[in-house]
Amino acid sequence: MIRSVESLRMTPLPETVIADTRRWLERAVIGLNLCPFAKAVYAKGQVHFVVCAATSRDEILGAVERELADLAAHLAQQRDTTLIILSAAMDEFLEFSALMPMVDRLLRRNGWEGQFQVANFHPDFQFADAQAEDIANATNRSPYPILHLLREESIDRAVDAFPEADAIYEANVERLRALGPDGWAALQVGRS
Repeated sequence: MIRSVESLRMTPLPETVIADTRRWLERAVIGLNLCPFAKAVYAKGQVHFVVCAATSRDEILGAVERELADLAAHLAQQRDTTLIILSAAMDEFLEFSALMPMVDRLLRRNGWEGQFQVANFHPDFQFADAQAEDIANATNRSPYPILHLLREESIDRAVDAFPEADAIYEANVERLRALGPDGWAALQVGRS
C-alpha cells in the first residue's frame, strides 16, 4: 500500500508513540493504581511495547498473531505482557470494538484460548452503559488504540495475590469521579 506524503506526516514516530504510552502507564494506570498488577511487571521491565503502523484489519490481526506467538516463545520472567499500540488505524472506537471478536476467534483458531487474553484500550473508550462524557470511561482510555496481550497464568497469579479483584472496577470509578475531568486532563496522558 502506498501512502501519501500527508498521511505519513500525520503518523507519529514510534518513539513518540511509546513515550506517550509509557507516560499513560506511569501516570494513569500505575499512578492512579487503575491496575494493581501493572506496577510490578512494568518495574521489572516485563512489558513489551510494539508500535503497529498497520492500517487494515487483516494487517492488524496478523500483527496480533505474530505478537502472541512471540509472547508464547518467551518466559514470563522475560516478557510477561505485550502492548500492541495502533499508531495509524482504528481511531473510531466502534471500528476498534468490532475488531475484538475477530481477535477472540484468532485466539481460538491458534489454540491460545485459556493461555492468553486480549484486553483493549482506546482514546474514546466508552462502556456500553455509560455516557461518552462519563469520567468512568477513562479507566480504559489510552493515548492510542491498544491491544494488551496478557498471559492467563499471570492473571491467575495476580488475582490470587489480590483476592478482591472484582472490586477494582468500582474502586477505579470512585477514584476517577473524585479526580474529575479536570484532574484527568491535568495528568496529560494523551498524545503528544
